[in-house]
Amino acid sequence: MPLAASAESTKSQWGGDFRKSSGSNSRDQIVCVLIVVCSFVYLCIFRHYSTLEPDEGIVLQGAGRVLAGQLPYRDFFSFYTPGSFYLVALLFRAFGDSFAVARISLAAVGAICSLITYVLARRVCSRGIAAFAALLATTTGTAFRFLVLHNYYSTLGCCLFLYAAVRFLETRKPLWAFATASLASLTFLIEQSKGGGLYVGLALAFIALCFSGRRPLPSVRTLTSLAVGFLWPLAVTFAYFAFHHSATLMLQSWLWPLHHYTKANHVPYGYQNWSDYTRAAIFQKGPIGLRVVKIMMVLPGLLVPVLPLVAAGLWIYWIVRLRDQSRAFPEAWYYTLVCSVLSGLLISVIVGRADILHFMYLTPLWYLVLAWILEGRVFPSLSVNGLRVPLIAFVGTSFGLLSMAVLFAAIGMNKRIETRRGLVLTGSKETVIDYVQARLAPGSELLVYPYLPLYNYLTNTHSPAPYDYFQPGMNTHEQAEEIVTSLRSSNAPLLFESGFSEKIANSWPGTSIAAIVDDPVGDYIARNYRICKVLASAEGWQFQFMAKKGAPCPDPR
Repeated sequence: MPLAASAESTKSQWGGDFRKSSGSNSRDQIVCVLIVVCSFVYLCIFRHYSTLEPDEGIVLQGAGRVLAGQLPYRDFFSFYTPGSFYLVALLFRAFGDSFAVARISLAAVGAICSLITYVLARRVCSRGIAAFAALLATTTGTAFRFLVLHNYYSTLGCCLFLYAAVRFLETRKPLWAFATASLASLTFLIEQSKGGGLYVGLALAFIALCFSGRRPLPSVRTLTSLAVGFLWPLAVTFAYFAFHHSATLMLQSWLWPLHHYTKANHVPYGYQNWSDYTRAAIFQKGPIGLRVVKIMMVLPGLLVPVLPLVAAGLWIYWIVRLRDQSRAFPEAWYYTLVCSVLSGLLISVIVGRADILHFMYLTPLWYLVLAWILEGRVFPSLSVNGLRVPLIAFVGTSFGLLSMAVLFAAIGMNKRIETRRGLVLTGSKETVIDYVQARLAPGSELLVYPYLPLYNYLTNTHSPAPYDYFQPGMNTHEQAEEIVTSLRSSNAPLLFESGFSEKIANSWPGTSIAAIVDDPVGDYIARNYRICKVLASAEGWQFQFMAKKGAPCPDPR
């Protein structure tokens, strides 16, 4: 990325402090406070609402295992880097192990991300447009899929990284270089794909610097700060796992997704995860006026994946402009740096899973591009002022409808479930949690197969196997045999989702038929377990509570 030069003439080449008044005057400071407070309060509305999504329990159960003294990779399977497990475990240790604590932490993360959206957009946009982008980051970003996932904690890392990088660009102080590099590695330790995207973004910024023909030499202090910032989080992590004789296993787990995750999770760019029924309900059913409203409501999901493509195009545009010394101006480096980072993150999404959900996780940064477009500053030489008002109205209407749909869907959930981790509100009657809690003591073993570890977390049970979830086609045949081995040595009951295969075609269309047909765990369960009760989740999926043949079904305690 651009590095500092001490000469004042170099300062002008780098752009200097081009901020308009981003947080530097009283009005901006008031707006910043309002954004944080309002975003946090708004997101806290969602803290108890849940559709019991399968993904949410992964980090929660992993954090619980860490609190119990277990070590990732050695004692339980994960292909995530360990940061999210330890971060949530630390929150639980400090504030209590509950669903509400985890969700409130997510509200804090969303509020900080929205603040950074405002602060970064304000560098080149008016106060109103920057605040509008921050509002969207809250209502159609973090709130869109308000789940405790590693994705949002890593998005916070990306936002802080970009802010630190911009501050380094403005000040060229080694401290900001150290913070930038540190945040890249810390983000990597929460989610390796986004962290890798930040590394790529820095490389693209450096390429832009070289291509521009401006090569101010970095100071020794700056280079040292960058190197130390990159290395210390990784060094501490490796030392910790090496102390527990698990460093090699950790590395193997980090590389595991390259061979397994991308196969089953590959989807077309911007994949919407719509079923045939959903697609028909949006585009074919109802009066024409209602269909127009529904189309406007889903348009943001179609537009958001376009924003990083615009950023990638702008990266090329700005490095060409930087090469033309006569036309370069201070803000050019801001656009080049931001577009470099966004392009790196785009690559990380494409390499991982390019569906709409993984784009929505990064909306606090994608919405910077939207703010530039609404401000009419994407291509300053082109006059689009005549289109600004209708464009802002269109975006406000479409994204506003989406935010209303998200909010009303949540507050419409009125079915109370008192779990061992606190209150949960769902939209439909849920029978699984009450049944399990009435029959199994806290801390009991319960296998939820193949994929809903949130049940384990909410009922304070744990899997008898080192796997909290299993995805056919992603997890391997050898891992399935490990689960079977664990079941042979345990009398633990289990929850089996009989209709799970119906989800695969829509959620993981890249899954091979062989992975669905050849299911050693399912075959073992069919031969060795019997059904005690058929239960229903809040989403209407059937779960069979099963006990080993020859063992009694648990009675209510």
